[in-house]
Amino acid sequence: MKPILADTGFLVAVYDKREPYHSLCLRVYQKLDNPLVTCEPVLAEALHMLRFTSGAANDLLASVEEGILEIPFKLSNSTAQIRKIMKKYSDIRADFADACLIQMADELDTGDILTLDSDFRHYRWRRNKPFRLLIPLK
Repeated sequence: MKPILADTGFLVAVYDKREPYHSLCLRVYQKLDNPLVTCEPVLAEALHMLRFTSGAANDLLASVEEGILEIPFKLSNSTAQIRKIMKKYSDIRADFADACLIQMADELDTGDILTLDSDFRHYRWRRNKPFRLLIPLK
């Protein structure tokens, strides 16, 4: 079963009930059968954004501890590729977390992603494969 990538906005929406996309993201999350994966840069962004939401950071970290959210990515194995990705998408200003997710897609052979970031409509994995956004964006 191929894993599904989880981006910052999705994680924040799941763990913060005040987020506009909370209900939608929670519904999608609850229907998943595939493993959910992310990387430390995404976690760092999400934890920073959730720092004022009572219990959210703890709940997010607990999901990692319980194996609900997996982190199979090792930055030291992919630094050169991340730099290339960030350079390729410098016009969109791809951030570090996005570049890591693009690299993860290559490594894990999946373009399925849970994101609220419309930039993933433009990003490509394996050079020319579009991501499949599992949350409909307006």
